[in-house]
Amino acid sequence: MNSPAYRLTDGLSRKMARQERTLIETPSRAADLKLVAEVIDRDRKATAEFVARYADCVYSYIRKRIMPRQEAVDDLVQEVFLAAWKSLKNFRGDAGLRYWLLGIARHKVEDYYRSRLREAEWPAGEDEAPAEPGITPLLEEQLDRELARDRVYRVLSNLPENYCLALMWRYLENRSIREIAEATGKTEKAVERVLARAREQFKREWHHART
Repeated sequence: MNSPAYRLTDGLSRKMARQERTLIETPSRAADLKLVAEVIDRDRKATAEFVARYADCVYSYIRKRIMPRQEAVDDLVQEVFLAAWKSLKNFRGDAGLRYWLLGIARHKVEDYYRSRLREAEWPAGEDEAPAEPGITPLLEEQLDRELARDRVYRVLSNLPENYCLALMWRYLENRSIREIAEATGKTEKAVERVLARAREQFKREWHHART
């Protein structure tokens, strides 16, 4: 079944999962702790190395979840490193620096989703939202995954921000409707309505992109 929900989940999530498994490969714990100690001691060379080593992975992680709002990506990357510097004394090396930084980035992205969706206009009315469609896999031989992924990004970039973020939070971050509702201060019915309308617009834009 060629559903927008499948395209979102399969076309992006698998790609991101593979990339993130690569991103969390870290140097040894001893090397991480040594670098952190040098940064805390305000060693300029160590600080430059810290940024150079991890800026790309943090930027890539955030960009794939915030696109196409480039100014927001840059701001969030800065926020991640500021938060990291403030918390370096608490780093114990259990998970590795890269994974630790991506954990901070994950929280910053969720804060962004939460704040932007709280500020967005939500559909009014008490009409019953349609049931969320099932995720039915496509035959892999019928799908060029790289082309599909690029097309998903193009379609998402054409949606209103609240539709784009709601879809990404639901399908890419795998957050439940209840979790999104609690985070944004909306009712579950309101979240369902936004997702239903976002899926419909995504579907229209998807088919339009094929022409």
